[in-house]
Amino acid sequence: MMKKPLIGIAALGAVLSFSACQQSGSNQNGQSEDSITEAPAAPVALSPVTGSPEFPNATLTVDKMTAEKKGDSATVSFSFGVKNYELTQQTGDAAGKQCNNSAQGQHIHFIMDNKPYVALYKPEYTLTLPLNSDHYLMTFLSRSYHESLKNPEAAKLTHFKIDGNGKIQKLDVPSSPMVFYSRPKGDYIGKDTKNVLLDFYVYGGKLGDSLQVKANVGDTTFTLSQWQPYFIQNAAMGDLNVKLQLVDGSGNALSGPNTEVDRTAHLAADEPM
Repeated sequence: MMKKPLIGIAALGAVLSFSACQQSGSNQNGQSEDSITEAPAAPVALSPVTGSPEFPNATLTVDKMTAEKKGDSATVSFSFGVKNYELTQQTGDAAGKQCNNSAQGQHIHFIMDNKPYVALYKPEYTLTLPLNSDHYLMTFLSRSYHESLKNPEAAKLTHFKIDGNGKIQKLDVPSSPMVFYSRPKGDYIGKDTKNVLLDFYVYGGKLGDSLQVKANVGDTTFTLSQWQPYFIQNAAMGDLNVKLQLVDGSGNALSGPNTEVDRTAHLAADEPM
């Protein structure tokens, strides 16, 4: 069921009601029995996440990028600079946030080409990329419960190419708006399914009347005009499909790199998944 898009969503509470009614009938012994009908579950809702600690002076920089050719690919290493922010430390309100939290603490979200991020608890990372390939690397500082820091100095977008010789060529970053997917990601079990973090990074534009994110969460569509994290609530157990798309004020999809991305997370009441 598709809901009417919402502009500037307010906090929504989870509501679950049950109704019982008696129906005449009989069991195998011919005895009458009562039938209890369960009302449909509450629809999927988005509730803005508020009150998270701010780190206004935190900064993230890409200090070094090196590449070494190996066959038809290159080994690429990154080194980051982090200031006024403690990696591996638990964010102050983590215990009361009531959502999935990393036991390893605060970290860097390393998002290559809008694929699922890698959590970096040390300011360095190495991976292999093919020769003659073009890439966008979005990195930002993350609270221990995976909510991004949204002050510009705490994030860095790098556009580069690995040439045929395995060398790095820096490329210009387009001025057009882009959206990078962060959460939800992976598996959520038990209490972690109650508040599933929806978080993303908007680069090169400000959400408002003329630039919005259309978020398809399961079979429900929301239109977001404020850049902030949300909790997905009332999501059904199983696969949770999320698609993010940048649109204009009339709902038309924007063109350009990194304007649309989708992902699937998995929810289960208990293990095994």
